[in-house]
Amino acid sequence: MMNRILILNPKGGCGKTTISTNLASYFACQGVTTALLDYDPQGSSMRWARQRPKNLPSVYAVNASEKYNTSVTRSWYLRVPPDTEQVIIDAPAGVTTARLQEHLRNVNTVLIPVMPSAIDVHAVARFIQELLLQGKVKQRGIKVGIIANRVKSKSVAYKSLCRFLSTIKLPFIASLRDSQFYVAAAEHGIGVHEIKGKNVDQDKENWKALYEWINTPEELYKTEVGY
Repeated sequence: MMNRILILNPKGGCGKTTISTNLASYFACQGVTTALLDYDPQGSSMRWARQRPKNLPSVYAVNASEKYNTSVTRSWYLRVPPDTEQVIIDAPAGVTTARLQEHLRNVNTVLIPVMPSAIDVHAVARFIQELLLQGKVKQRGIKVGIIANRVKSKSVAYKSLCRFLSTIKLPFIASLRDSQFYVAAAEHGIGVHEIKGKNVDQDKENWKALYEWINTPEELYKTEVGY
């Protein structure tokens, strides 16, 4: 079956593309036929895909924000190869309630990256409420998890974010550090797990919890969060 993961947060600059591209490359390297849909008008995921070396496992990329020929349906334009097993969806910033329903259609998992700042915490708190009430993710059986992104583990801001996340009934999956390896990976069309050298080991380790959570059986997840 095709699994669809939506990377979503209406606030810009929280690292949706970083999560999307690293997940896409990870799945591709595991031998999973992977597609990446870029809904962000900035097209960062598409630029990443164009930079991806030809000798690495491929990721099928779709520019979902591009205007398409009205002679075809949108579903046809956004089609992925029939053997695709994993779809990663890089959502744009500023998603409205109406567009939220569209993005959640046929999605299995939602990942919410959030930065450790007061502004980001306030924005994500309101968004989580909308996701639960308007998006009705629990009723749809959609897994939802939160990722702390670009963190400095000893900072006051990160500790405040952790306290906030401990108060909400959604899984806090992983913390990804503020690392230049993500910048390098983005420039070369790869994921951090494809970078060689011991200096990147900590970043690779930080992703393990996320991979494991994504692969958590649906019924076990429902039990953990009280679905």
